[in-house]
Amino acid sequence: MQKLMRHIEACRNAILPGDREALLVGNVQVGWVKPDLGRRLASCVSATRADGGVSVTAAALPGIARDLATEGCFRWRDEAFDVRGPDDAVCAQVDRGALPAFGIQACGAHLNGLVHRSDALHLWVGRRADDRPLDPGKLDNLAAGGIPAGLSPRETLLKEAQEEAGLDPALTAQARPVAEIVYAMEREEGLRRDRLFCFDLMLPEDFVPHPQDDEIVGFELWPLAKVIERVAETDDFKFNVNLVLIDLFLRHGLDDPGDRLRRALSEALKP
Repeated sequence: MQKLMRHIEACRNAILPGDREALLVGNVQVGWVKPDLGRRLASCVSATRADGGVSVTAAALPGIARDLATEGCFRWRDEAFDVRGPDDAVCAQVDRGALPAFGIQACGAHLNGLVHRSDALHLWVGRRADDRPLDPGKLDNLAAGGIPAGLSPRETLLKEAQEEAGLDPALTAQARPVAEIVYAMEREEGLRRDRLFCFDLMLPEDFVPHPQDDEIVGFELWPLAKVIERVAETDDFKFNVNLVLIDLFLRHGLDDPGDRLRRALSEALKP
């Protein structure tokens, strides 16, 4: 069971605030920034020093992010994401590429594509393209993606499933919300504070997904036992997909690990 727990610990390795200071939009805290970035933000005309951090206006945040991306602080993604406060209300928008540098929470939707066969429960597994900037060549869910500004988790799921695997929206609409996973992780690109909305979808035995964009290069249908073994023994899956799959294992197919270990895994996956 420790072989599964290590993936959870890896995704929850950030200590907050650590050496960071608070990033606020107005008077609402939305993120955490390193001191050097905090000083750069504080020097902006639209920024002010706040107690324990720096505050910027919602109107100025996108332009500040653009300037920092131009200076090479992070990769510009040209995709706006909502910025939310502790009460989950949207208070600003910013480019997706800025989220780790600013320590702003990003939301994503993940789809487990399941097939009931007579011998066992199976799972569709995708493989990421080798040119992906994030975890190239790793194994992935049937469909997954960040939630752009203005979209809900389910709307994002419908979009990503069609774009990545060719799923008809009417079929994807049958997916059930099953879990919400939150973690804070130190990565090369910065502080990943992610919130994953997870869905299960039971698919017909004759369904075959087909890559529709350049994100996924192919799909394979695996018995769930094979997926469990691969997650336990390797790092072949994209880092956060491991968490989505561990949650799936706890609901389907994981040999009874005993109440203590099951509770430990379940507690570790809670938001």
